[in-house]
Amino acid sequence: MYRLPRCLVYLFTLCVALLPVVSAAPATAEGPARILDVRPLGGRQFEVVVHSAAMDKPIILWISHPGPGAPTLYLLNAVDGGEDGGPWTRRTDVGEFFADKPVNVVVPMSGRASYYTDWLADDPVLGRNRWETFLTRELPPLLDARFAATGRNAVAGLSMSATSALNLAIHAPGLYQAVGAYSGCTRTSDPAARAIVYSQLAAFGANATNMWGAPDNPAWLDHDPMLHLDRLRGTAVYVSAGNGMPAQHDVLNSRGVEGDPLRLADRMLVGGVMESVVGACTGPLAAALAGAGVPATVHFHPGTHAWSYWQDDVHRSWPVFAGALGV
Repeated sequence: MYRLPRCLVYLFTLCVALLPVVSAAPATAEGPARILDVRPLGGRQFEVVVHSAAMDKPIILWISHPGPGAPTLYLLNAVDGGEDGGPWTRRTDVGEFFADKPVNVVVPMSGRASYYTDWLADDPVLGRNRWETFLTRELPPLLDARFAATGRNAVAGLSMSATSALNLAIHAPGLYQAVGAYSGCTRTSDPAARAIVYSQLAAFGANATNMWGAPDNPAWLDHDPMLHLDRLRGTAVYVSAGNGMPAQHDVLNSRGVEGDPLRLADRMLVGGVMESVVGACTGPLAAALAGAGVPATVHFHPGTHAWSYWQDDVHRSWPVFAGALGV
């Protein structure tokens, strides 16, 4: 989400008018989902290649594996899927942070502009997206068997994938014991929210109509976490957002700025505006969780839309996840 266009509402109508739409639903791919390769990266880190039958393609995962008998935490990347600016493993300290934690950590190294959801139609640019099927049905049993995991899971996402994490937990009841949503505008079904979704995908040349259909398609309602928060009862929930004001990570020597004044200006101006919008979205989410009777750990903080703050979120949310995962 960090590099999205600023004129989001305007892009909504532009995307609908200009981007190609494919009406046919994805066909079912042949061949079972399976692990194709496990490549040691040193220590407890591995690169794992999994064939997704639903998407009919290999998916590369980064995994931190402490040994048998551990639960699993899935970390979803931002709107670029980790393919352009980089994934969690390059932009944060997750490798080091989880090096002594009794948990498998799984990062899919792709999924740009996909919302990590099942699309109604193939997209001319992104191709076939059946991420919900992959993440909730295909992948967990494969990893549980290969790495002797406990079957207890948590999922967390940031920016675009904050919505994804909540939707995965809502649509797969019982699969995740905890869910984290960092710096995301998680509503999808009202006109302003759909404008944001369309603009995010348009930045990558994709069309949200291929994802959840036309704006009046019920799929938009089905994928609006704000309408289904009651399904998170019994799940540990962590929600966070900044207010857009510069804070401790918005200085020249910050990670991702690296002493570059232009990068710092971009973070403070563009990232500041974006996080102020996110903060305005997250207040209603926190209130709706309370209204639905779903206990949640909510953390509001100063700061912009930047990876350093999401690294902090991982550190803060880990005790919530650990308790729910039983470690």
